[in-house]
Amino acid sequence: TVSAVGLAMADKRFGLHDKAVSFFKDKLPPDVDDKLAAMTVEDLLTMRTGHASMTSGSAWRPIKTSWVAEFFKIPVVYQPGTKWVYTSAATYLLSAIVTKTTGETVADYLKPRLFDPLGISGYEWPVGPEGISPGANGLSWKTVDCLKLGVLYAQNGMWNGKQVLPADWVAAVQQPHVKDTYGYQWWIGPETFYADGLFDQLSFVFPKHNAVLAITAGIPQRTGFNKLVFRHFPAMFAGTVAKNDADAEKLKARTAALQLLPPLVPASSPVAAQISGKTWQMPENADAIKSVGLSFADKTCTFSLEDGRGTHKIEVGLDAPREGTTTMTGNKLHHEYQPEMMRVVASGTWRDLRTFVMTWTFVESAFRDTVTCTFEGPQLRFARSVNVNSSSLDMPTLIGRLA
Repeated sequence: TVSAVGLAMADKRFGLHDKAVSFFKDKLPPDVDDKLAAMTVEDLLTMRTGHASMTSGSAWRPIKTSWVAEFFKIPVVYQPGTKWVYTSAATYLLSAIVTKTTGETVADYLKPRLFDPLGISGYEWPVGPEGISPGANGLSWKTVDCLKLGVLYAQNGMWNGKQVLPADWVAAVQQPHVKDTYGYQWWIGPETFYADGLFDQLSFVFPKHNAVLAITAGIPQRTGFNKLVFRHFPAMFAGTVAKNDADAEKLKARTAALQLLPPLVPASSPVAAQISGKTWQMPENADAIKSVGLSFADKTCTFSLEDGRGTHKIEVGLDAPREGTTTMTGNKLHHEYQPEMMRVVASGTWRDLRTFVMTWTFVESAFRDTVTCTFEGPQLRFARSVNVNSSSLDMPTLIGRLA
C-alpha cells in the first residue's frame, strides 16, 4: 500500500499534508472535532493517527457496511502526529485514499506500475464492501514476490534499469519518522528496514549489504522471531568466512530434510468401515454447524460439513497428503479471513481405535488446522484448532449424534 501511496503522490493525486477528512466528506460523523480534522496523510503513514489503541483487520472483515465510516467513528484521543499507535485502520484509510483519488483499487493501480514490471502475477487481494483493498492485510502472493518487493527497495526503486518507484520515496519510507523504529509503513531495525505482516510475513532490506531476506510463515505472535534475524543477519554479512566443506554438507542435509508437515504414518481402524458414509447432526451452536460426515474409500477420506454457508468438503489423504480446493468455513480461527475458495493440503490418520485426526494446511495462508473426530457409540466428538490466530486457537468442541 505504501508503494501505491508513493506512486500516487508522484502523480500529484494528493500530498503528505492533505487532511484525511478532505477525501471523504460524505462519510464523516456529524461532529468533526479539531483532532480528527487535523489528521494528515503523513500521520496515517507514521501510525500517529491519535487513536488510543489498535484496530485489527479482523474487527472490520465481518462488517458489511462502510469501513471508511467505521474509521471516522474511532475516537481521536491524542493530537495527530504526536503519539505512535500501530493500527491497521491507518493503512486501510491510505488504501481508501488511493482508490478515491485514482479510481482504482490498490492492486489495480499497482498492476501496470509495479506488479507487471517486477513480473509479479497470480496474486489475490480481496476488497471490502466499498471495493477498497484492506491495505494493511489480505494480499496473497508468493514468497519470491515478497523478495522482489525487498529487492526493488534495496535498489532504490530501480528494476531492470527502469525507475519503478521514485528514489526519494524509497529514501523517505526508511527514515526514522518515529524514534528509531518506524518510517512510512516500514519498520526499522539494526542495519535494516522491513515490511512486517501478521504471523511473520516479512521482507527485510539490508541496504548497506545489498541484501534482502523474504519470509512467509505461520509463527505465533510475540515469539521474538525478528530478534533472531537482527542477531544473526547483519553479523553474517561482515567480513569473510573460511570455506568449510563439512559444515556445508551438514547445512545441505538439514535443508533437504526440512518439511512443513511431519511424515504421515498411515494407520487404520475397523471403525472406518462402520462409520463411512454416515452423518452426525450437531446441536445448536455459535458456529452454525448443522452436520458433519465422513466417507472412507481407497486411501482417501472425504470429510463434509454443513453450516450456514452451505456444504463444504475436503479430500483427506490417508497414505499421503492430498492437495485440493475447498469452501470450508474457518474465519473464526483464521483471523476472520473467509475466501470463497481456498487451496488446502489435507492428511488424516487414526491416532487410536476411535480417534481420527486430520491436518488441513491452507497453503496460501498462515493457517494449519487440526481436526479431531472421536467416535463414541452413536456420538461424534468434533474438535478443531489452528496453529496461529489473533484470537482463540480452538473452536468449542461439539458432540453430534448419528442422523
